[in-house]
Amino acid sequence: MANGSRQAAWEFFGTELKRRREDAGLTQSALGTRVFVSGGYVGQFEQAIRKPQLDVAQRIDEVLQTGGFFERMCRKLIDDKRYADYFAAVVELEALATRICEFAPTLIPGLLQTAEYARAVTIAANPFVTDEYVEEKVTARLERSRILKDAARPEYWVVVHENVLYIPVGGPAVMAAQLDHVARLMRERHVLVMVLPYEAGAHAAMGAMLTLMDFEDAPPTAYTETSFSGTLLDEPAVVKRAQRAYDLIRGAAMSPETSLALVESAAEDYRRCASTT
Repeated sequence: MANGSRQAAWEFFGTELKRRREDAGLTQSALGTRVFVSGGYVGQFEQAIRKPQLDVAQRIDEVLQTGGFFERMCRKLIDDKRYADYFAAVVELEALATRICEFAPTLIPGLLQTAEYARAVTIAANPFVTDEYVEEKVTARLERSRILKDAARPEYWVVVHENVLYIPVGGPAVMAAQLDHVARLMRERHVLVMVLPYEAGAHAAMGAMLTLMDFEDAPPTAYTETSFSGTLLDEPAVVKRAQRAYDLIRGAAMSPETSLALVESAAEDYRRCASTT
């Protein structure tokens, strides 16, 4: 389903939710109480600003006695094969976040990737797929990065391990362009990037990518990912532990100024290497 038609379908979901809620004589707050979300959330569902999780859609069906209508529609709409099942909800939340903080131990974060870098990562993980599959994944990743160009873009903090600068994904030319892209975003103050140096040794999130998201009117969430799976966390005590881990990592990182100099130096090294091959 194309992005435009998907949004239109979510708008239809919201219109139907409002109609059936009003037919049942319930306010947004009353429905929210019964399905364990705020009335403001229900309003955002109805305006297609926020997409309900599947369990919320199931509870809406129970309260409004709609015979599974909202569950079926939600399942169809969230079945977005551009993203792994465990990541689709994260993409929706990124677009709503007021602040995103990421730690990347091995790869440039997806929101900062160039097309060539994303293509190399996709092919490395899926060496037998078609070109169409690769381009679909690359396009989806680039679409996510549009939130950084928006006037209401989230505050975006990134800590990358020094590994990330020296793993030659796609070869020297791709890496030079990728690091130039990161440096440009840093200089334009669209993102604040810091490098966790090798000298820092062990750190608080060994081996795992970590993302923290804050929202205007909802509790913060955390997301962790390894090579084959990811977990979205919203239990307050667990999110608090993830926030503390990120604070420890950020405290051990280089300053933004030193990090920018290192990113630019690595880009130049790759550029020289590319010119001699």
